[in-house]
Amino acid sequence: MRTRDLLAAEITDPVLRQSYERCREVNAHYGRTYYLATLLLPPAKRPYVHALYAFARYADEIVDAVERDDAQAAARLKGWGDCFLNDVRRGRSEDPIGRAVVDTVNRWKIPVEHFEAFLHSMSMDLEVSEYETYADLHEYMYGSAAVIGLEMVPILEPLHEDAYEHAKQLGIAFQLANFVRDVGEDLDRGRLYLPLEDLDRFGLARADLERRTVDDRVRDLLRFEIARVRRLELEARPGIDLLAASCRPCIEAARTLYCGIVDEVERIDYQVFTRRAGVPLSRRGAVAFGAWTRALRVRHLTS
Repeated sequence: MRTRDLLAAEITDPVLRQSYERCREVNAHYGRTYYLATLLLPPAKRPYVHALYAFARYADEIVDAVERDDAQAAARLKGWGDCFLNDVRRGRSEDPIGRAVVDTVNRWKIPVEHFEAFLHSMSMDLEVSEYETYADLHEYMYGSAAVIGLEMVPILEPLHEDAYEHAKQLGIAFQLANFVRDVGEDLDRGRLYLPLEDLDRFGLARADLERRTVDDRVRDLLRFEIARVRRLELEARPGIDLLAASCRPCIEAARTLYCGIVDEVERIDYQVFTRRAGVPLSRRGAVAFGAWTRALRVRHLTS
């Protein structure tokens, strides 16, 4: 991590710096779009966002291990999660990643309940393979996506309490976009995140998706889910203006790129079983350049 970022964030302890650097490496390696968006933040905020990403990614790796035994993974997740929560409550950690995360929680007074909800949703991935209704799925998405937004908001310096509700909506929109794109990959892991009531609406059952053939019914289902993503995105947009001006370019870029996944699903004619929809590099570059220009302008005006 650049020394400038650590100094700007007032992180001076050498061991703690190593932990934050490890978190940055995890974000850079796995995050891609998320990492790109993080670089649009003021340097003083980047290390803390890297730490939150690394925490979530580590839990995901436990749950999504390709050659896993669910009982063993559940035990490992619980052990790691309980240790982390204990570290948060005592205010320090010896874990290479947990050390930076606990420091982030302490500095920004992030409620431990958000991490408890996240770990609950991760455990659901080892116990639940499908969701009957959208309401059922929402319980999972609250812990796996909405709380990520809630954890971020203190770092992004909200100007109004309403920023928290909008952050929850945006986090869920991001995750739904991923569910639409990753239907096939999720089925490979034995999971289906599109509610069964939605499948039934279009005359589908899980077995139809397992056949991995895109017909008109599947297209209609994915159109329905994409419309839901766009409604959530639209409802969440006002929340960006409720954050510190220096943080808005980052979240706006993330909104454009993550929610842009569904545009790409449409572009490939919903062929989610044979192709992975991704925002083109040219589009990512254009969004990043525009956001970077805005970020520099804001920093100049506020310096």
